[in-house]
Amino acid sequence: MAEGDNRSTNLLAAETASLEEQLQGWGEVMLMADKVLRWERAWFPPAIMGVVSLVFLTIYYLDPSVLSGVSCFVMFLCLADYLVPILAPRIFGSNKWTTEQQQRFHEICSNLVKTRRRAVGWWKRLFTLKEEKPKMYFMTMIISLAAVAWVGQQVHNLLLTYLIVTFLLLLPGLNQHGIISKYIGMAKREINKLLKQKKRKMNKAFALFSVINGVYIVLGNSVCYAVWILKCYRSSSLLSLTLPLVHILTC
Repeated sequence: MAEGDNRSTNLLAAETASLEEQLQGWGEVMLMADKVLRWERAWFPPAIMGVVSLVFLTIYYLDPSVLSGVSCFVMFLCLADYLVPILAPRIFGSNKWTTEQQQRFHEICSNLVKTRRRAVGWWKRLFTLKEEKPKMYFMTMIISLAAVAWVGQQVHNLLLTYLIVTFLLLLPGLNQHGIISKYIGMAKREINKLLKQKKRKMNKAFALFSVINGVYIVLGNSVCYAVWILKCYRSSSLLSLTLPLVHILTC
């Protein structure tokens, strides 16, 4: 077990070191983006929303086709991949790289590697589910994709993309400042409160049902006794007079 943990740790360290080497030219940009995404200043969240809104308003105004949009996006990535390693040291200054920045850059790369591992792990679990429980896999996939298709049909695709991108960019800051955990805790408390109220109502309903059932039994026995008394009165038989008592005792 310990050997497996050590092997996993060494593999994680090797993958992190490899990623650091690949992204070395993006170090300053990644540190700046990390500060913005973690909301180190109060005006970063509205700045993120403003930039994203401006980009999507431009896309809405230009209304490009799917092929044009994909081509422009890939072209932007190619330009960034070529220009950022060249311009970043001149803009930020490579001589200002400190030990603290290097440690933070290492943490960012480590988090990226862990995120990639989680994604690969979920992908493998999906295929494991397909092999072990194919019916559950296909039902889950069909229901999930049908729900996504329904949401996409109800909401405009550009608006839906805008909401998803905005949420993903705000997610690190929400997590950093504990906003997500706060509202998740509030939701859990409300759900527990509703469950307790439902349980109390069920207990009250069960108690009421027990009372009604008891009254019904008493009334039923009383009716049976009255019927037997009436029969005994009509027949005027001493033997018949004892039958209601026997009937009540046996009920």
